[in-house]
Amino acid sequence: MAHQWRGVIREYADRLPVTEATKVITLGEGGTPLVHAQKLSELTGSEVYLKVEGMNPTGSFKDRGMTMAMTAAVEAGAKAVVCASTGNTSASAAAYATAAGLKCAVLVPEGKISMGKLSQAIAHGATLLQVDGNFDNCLDIARKLGEAYPVFLVNSVNPARIQGQKTGAFEVVDTLGDAPDIHVLPVGNAGNISAYWKGYKEYSAPFETTNGTLPAVSTKTPVMWGFQAAGAAPFVAGHPITEPDTIATAIRIGNPASWETAVAARDESGGLIEAVTDDEILAAHRWLSAKEGVFVEPGSAAGVAGLIKKHAAGEVPSGKTIVITVTGHGLKDPQWALRTEDGSDVQPVKVPNDVVTVAAELGLEEN
Repeated sequence: MAHQWRGVIREYADRLPVTEATKVITLGEGGTPLVHAQKLSELTGSEVYLKVEGMNPTGSFKDRGMTMAMTAAVEAGAKAVVCASTGNTSASAAAYATAAGLKCAVLVPEGKISMGKLSQAIAHGATLLQVDGNFDNCLDIARKLGEAYPVFLVNSVNPARIQGQKTGAFEVVDTLGDAPDIHVLPVGNAGNISAYWKGYKEYSAPFETTNGTLPAVSTKTPVMWGFQAAGAAPFVAGHPITEPDTIATAIRIGNPASWETAVAARDESGGLIEAVTDDEILAAHRWLSAKEGVFVEPGSAAGVAGLIKKHAAGEVPSGKTIVITVTGHGLKDPQWALRTEDGSDVQPVKVPNDVVTVAAELGLEEN
């Protein structure tokens, strides 16, 4: 019988802070495909792969961290959890809280929230509060609730989240046989670039466990390339952005919670964190759908936008192995797929109930 994927905690239990006695809260997250991006590979002259995190249970990479955070909440005896979210964290927290039998409160910023994500949180029974402010205001309230009230904070400031998310790096190495030369990903709250770097470092060195030392799995670590939306690029500016603004709601964050660890990931790896415009993000969003067959939400396309931009500047080496994490499924925020490049709405071509006319419209000729 083939091995059934058990979720990231059981698959990587020897590298996570759990024991055999831990009650694991899982929805089978992880084990997502590493898809060869043929057109991006042709463009760059390198072998480019997409780590398609939209294949997780709630449609985003957040599930990797949430299985650990919710497992930790149950272990701590929590009865309720709280998170601040621009969307994906709320969907994940609500689903995993349901699986754990816990109440879930979600704080979302006013405006520019994807209905696809909010619908998930509501469907899973979360209590949804829309705060008169931005994401950073929501996170500040969520932190204070976690400190002063009997609720467990499950945002990425919770170290359990980063522990879970580092497994993405493990899976990349396990699939490729070694670490890539460059790993590219979007940067919003910056937990993911921090987590991947942590995972790559741990896989490239002996790892101490309670049962002994695990040998190194990979021979190297990649250079980490992160890309922010230009209207929400505090790392590029060198200071928090008070009013972040971008169509990529998943990364519309002005004061990232994982600031120091993201800077460390960039600097230790010899990498970079740069910005791409909303137009570049939407162009990459269309590229992935039309040329690679991978449908992502706009924020997830920021890494691809960055790679295309760097290639145009002559700054992407050829002959390398490059992995790009695309973080969330396109159905999270489908409205952008229904717009043309000039901003107008896509309209279906209307045809009569006649096969000859339909064939002609499709450019087909009879056999």
